[in-house]
Amino acid sequence: MGRADARRAQAQESRRAAKSGGIRRLFTWKKLLGTFFGIVLLGMGAFGALYLYVDVPAANAMAERQSNVYKYSDGTVLARTGKGVNRQIVDLDEVPKKVQHAFVAAENKTFYKDQGVDLKGTTRGVLNTLSGKGKQGGSTITQQYVKNYYLTQAPTVSRKLQELVISLKIDQQMSKDQILAGYINTAYYGRGASGIQAAAQAYYGVDAKDLNVSQGAYLASLLQAPSQYDWATATDTGKKLVKERWAYTLRNMVEMDWLTESEKAKLTFAKPQKPKPAAGMEGQTGYLVEAANKELEKQGVSAEDREAGGWTFTLTVDKKRQQALEKAVDDQLESKLDREGNKVDATVQAGATSVDPKTGKVVALYGGEDYIKHYISNATRQDYQPASTFKPLVLASALENESETQDGSLIGLNTVYDGTSKRPVVGSDTPFAPQNQDDRSYGPISVQKAMNSSVNSVFAQMIVDVTPAKAKETALALGVPDKNFPERPAVTLGTMNASTWDMAGVYATLDNHGQKVTPHILQSAEHRDRTVDPEKPKREQAISRASADTVTKALTGVVDAGSGGAANSPAYDAAAKTGTSENNKSAWFAGYTPELTTVVALFGEGDGGRKQVSLTGTANSGRASGSGFPARIWADYTLGALDGGPGKTFDLQDVERGEVPAPPTPSDTPSEEPTESEEPTPSDTPSQTPSETPSETPTTPAPPTISPPATTPPTSPEIPPLPGEDDGQPGERPGGNGVAPQ
Repeated sequence: MGRADARRAQAQESRRAAKSGGIRRLFTWKKLLGTFFGIVLLGMGAFGALYLYVDVPAANAMAERQSNVYKYSDGTVLARTGKGVNRQIVDLDEVPKKVQHAFVAAENKTFYKDQGVDLKGTTRGVLNTLSGKGKQGGSTITQQYVKNYYLTQAPTVSRKLQELVISLKIDQQMSKDQILAGYINTAYYGRGASGIQAAAQAYYGVDAKDLNVSQGAYLASLLQAPSQYDWATATDTGKKLVKERWAYTLRNMVEMDWLTESEKAKLTFAKPQKPKPAAGMEGQTGYLVEAANKELEKQGVSAEDREAGGWTFTLTVDKKRQQALEKAVDDQLESKLDREGNKVDATVQAGATSVDPKTGKVVALYGGEDYIKHYISNATRQDYQPASTFKPLVLASALENESETQDGSLIGLNTVYDGTSKRPVVGSDTPFAPQNQDDRSYGPISVQKAMNSSVNSVFAQMIVDVTPAKAKETALALGVPDKNFPERPAVTLGTMNASTWDMAGVYATLDNHGQKVTPHILQSAEHRDRTVDPEKPKREQAISRASADTVTKALTGVVDAGSGGAANSPAYDAAAKTGTSENNKSAWFAGYTPELTTVVALFGEGDGGRKQVSLTGTANSGRASGSGFPARIWADYTLGALDGGPGKTFDLQDVERGEVPAPPTPSDTPSEEPTESEEPTPSDTPSQTPSETPSETPTTPAPPTISPPATTPPTSPEIPPLPGEDDGQPGERPGGNGVAPQ
């Protein structure tokens, strides 16, 4: 290396050393420590200024609580709630000591020792608020009392900081007993109850002074999520969570020496009594308000926020259509029931949901005979099976997946299956041999005609051809909830659980050419302090238009020439499917016109809602099938909702007809004499492609493809559907009516 190169290298090294030294001089530990303490002192100064600046305010608007107003979509008032606060202040010494301790154990074990704040919890709450996660984060009992009594429920950083400062001051100014009394007397417990006295009455029908430890632990546990943990309306998950929190509360009481282990061991979970609806919620009003409140929670307006009052909620419900639905149920069902003198009639519950298929707006809803008499909404309950209203979804999945029969034919409306009752499915590891209604055998039958008559054996084989897993995937995409939904052949008969609300969304998606429709009932939520813009449902394509339109075409046949004949009318173009669950415990009619999708169902409910019973004998009419009362309610309502005039017609594209192979040539004909199952007689041979209207007579005959041919039993002539004929669903039972348990 030359001298010049050496000098350059030395100069570069000197520059690097100088730069490194400069960085070290800039970030010395003394400077870093000084900066840290500077930030700390600055923060302390800011907090000190905030402490001096923020005063303890007067009681908040809860003391001057306003009512909430619920309106129809046209702005007319549906209901007013919360005109007066359901609260009665009680002195702390009126509340049993162990019940007091249950609240402390559930919410804030260190309450009697802390300074009124939880800095870690408050910091977490602020960070969650800044990151858009809402009001999550721990708070002491003092902080919760301050929020309830002095501030608002607004999930803002400024409110959280105010809460922190005021809590510190309140802890200095009030005794712990005063704070605890204020907390339990201002907290919201659900069921419209603010304060422990109202809660004790609402949940157990007793005064606060008479609460036992188990009841007190439940009420204390309830405060974490009043609507989710209300035993009367909680989901299985909600019930599990509140029981876990109840147990957690009791464990903490033992830990704090407020309860002995032996006392705890003797306690059992105290299930609350059924709720009593508030005045003014009679008829359908309570069901509509309840549905809106549930949606509000999903949109970020908690029950606590809502009960503080001052809101105006506008629903999507069309007042005229709501009245038309109520009238249809009264005329077609209630007027024919003898609820006082007939044991079967006394168990009948009707539910319905009607949706705009273009927007998903719920335009009408029927929750039951009266919200005051029957608290559970029959429109949104998910404890019954949708039965054969699920069959169109099996066809939709077959079309979407381009599924083939066992002999390789593409499935469509023309595809021919064996409709023999109790015919075992082929190609499944799980045996299944469902019985058709009245054990009727149809022999070779097209998919269109099988849909018209709801032939169980056909759709049992079709779901095997599609595979239950793919059928479930399609169903979930369309909006069927994943409740009791095993991937087995029997689900083709709708053995999962769903509500009329759920199925209205599913059928509205079919109506909307496969573009997803999610029912919603909240149009707007306005408050003097803020406005909540409801989240708009996603409008993705759930299935292709061709698949959806083909299913629609099939369902027009159900109305024109099948089990949905009671809904047939020249006033509208309709597509629909009937459904009747095992033992006639539920009966469904799910249908739509281009402008309106409506699902109507009847449920047999016994023992105060704890038992499902048969509808057979309703209004002395024999079997109450989907083609009966539900179809007539649907037709009456739809005619009124569409103003009785001619509606639009379906715009269907790319309807899939399926494959019908050409007749075999002489050289292909086997030398052996064909059996009946291999070559049906002319009377058994279905027609070629059905025309646009299934009831029209086709012109060109073509031989069928029977799927699967390998196990086709002797055929019987195809029997046309009878007027009002419905499907039936024997379920998965051993013997001739079903299969061995799976």
